[in-house]
Amino acid sequence: PKAAFVYATCIVGLIGDDVEAVCKKMSQEKGIPVIPVQSEGFRGNKREGYMAACNAMFRLVGTGDTTGISPLSINIFGDFNLAGEIWIIRDYLTRMGIEVVANVTGDGRVADIERCHGAALNVVQCSGATLDLAKMMQEKYGTPYIRASYLGIEDMADSLYAIAEHFQEKDPEVMARTQAVVKEELETLIPQLKQYRRDLEGKKAAIYVGGAFKAFSLIKAFRHLGVKVVMVGSQTGTKEDYKELSEITDPGTVIVDDSNPLELSHFIKELDVDLFVGGVKERPIAYKLGVAFCDHNHERKEALEGFVGMLN
Repeated sequence: PKAAFVYATCIVGLIGDDVEAVCKKMSQEKGIPVIPVQSEGFRGNKREGYMAACNAMFRLVGTGDTTGISPLSINIFGDFNLAGEIWIIRDYLTRMGIEVVANVTGDGRVADIERCHGAALNVVQCSGATLDLAKMMQEKYGTPYIRASYLGIEDMADSLYAIAEHFQEKDPEVMARTQAVVKEELETLIPQLKQYRRDLEGKKAAIYVGGAFKAFSLIKAFRHLGVKVVMVGSQTGTKEDYKELSEITDPGTVIVDDSNPLELSHFIKELDVDLFVGGVKERPIAYKLGVAFCDHNHERKEALEGFVGMLN
């Protein structure tokens, strides 16, 4: 391995400075970065876990050589390369003339993360997982960041346009290349979506995902298929997230926060839902109720990002 991450846990009887000292010693012995993840006993909630991970990875940033990095360069933050999704996004960016320096964390490389401070822009997909890392880099290296989503037609296109807009002063042609990429993808996608819409028009969907950012994109994606979202919620949404959800959903849509299986089951039955979108914990609910299920968890084998992901 190019680096090792060591978790500070009560199990091994090491906390704080002890783990720091052990990691320093092992770095010298092994000749690779050995990085403490300060999460004693895996304390706290999901957000604290994100922060512990970002703090650990930030130790790698700034330790590599940035020679040769393009002025039109980004880091992709918060994508986990499920079903090869990051390769789909990188293909679009390559066609736009944008260099990707590092992926954090899907298909990531230690050497890339070490030099990612040389990139001109951080593009943060999942609002929770890596936003803190982007903020740390902005504070220390002055690297700006934008938030993006690669799910659905609008958000995928908007994310590419936002990247192009950021670099337009450096390369006036970047927007034209981006428009060509989007046009080419949509010319293939739209005729195929029309076939599905004929069968899906009027169906009802319920969405319950980890982060609200995904829910925004899914609501827009379903509209292209004629599917009405009658319930939506997330585990880690903020007040601002729910305010935005209320603005983009139809009147009467049920919006839930950190719901339990009984509550989700109640609404799915009451709203006569045709399709339930969720993760691994929600799958049994759909199976028991005899409702179609769209697997949106971190073990799925089907790419859902990008224009091809919309078709999938």
